[in-house]
Amino acid sequence: MSAFRPPRGLSFTWRAMPKKKTPSRAPKLSPAAKPSRAAKEVFNVDWPLFGELSRALALLVARDYDPELVVGVATAGVVPGAVVAAILDRPFHSMLVSRRYSTARIRKTPAVFGAAPAEVRNKRVLIVDETCDSGDTMRLAIAAITNAGAADVRTAVSFRTGEFAPDFHALQTESTIVLPWDREILVGGELVSNSKYDAE
Repeated sequence: MSAFRPPRGLSFTWRAMPKKKTPSRAPKLSPAAKPSRAAKEVFNVDWPLFGELSRALALLVARDYDPELVVGVATAGVVPGAVVAAILDRPFHSMLVSRRYSTARIRKTPAVFGAAPAEVRNKRVLIVDETCDSGDTMRLAIAAITNAGAADVRTAVSFRTGEFAPDFHALQTESTIVLPWDREILVGGELVSNSKYDAE
């Protein structure tokens, strides 16, 4: 599936290009030393770009698929999911698949909380999430929707960031995605930068 192409008159920079390096001899490592993993570029998504990507994702879906309802993967997937459902004029539902929900520590693998929407039975279903990397979350969502009796299931994400290939994606990038509703949070009644991105 082809990635998002911005409308005429608009241009976007998806990620910073790596700086050109001059050739140099690699440093010798001691037996105990290990090369560190290169840090990912950070892609700060603003609201206008999020809107354009959601519109592009809905158009990509509409060209090849006619879902009868849309299911957003909570928590972050409900935002693009609801927008895509509105553009396609289809009912919207959500389900919770998370590594963070109801725990102080991030789980190594995601888990499904609650049941899949009963309305998916015998329906063509589009599952929407904001990003897709390993595919662990999406595979759980697919299994839950399929087990609930869906007639057909397709997947769509705003950002494909790893090896797992959803049926539809608006943009493919290796960058760390910072979503517009996640960059700042309310603390003591004031908007402050989300501390989980302090190191970025």
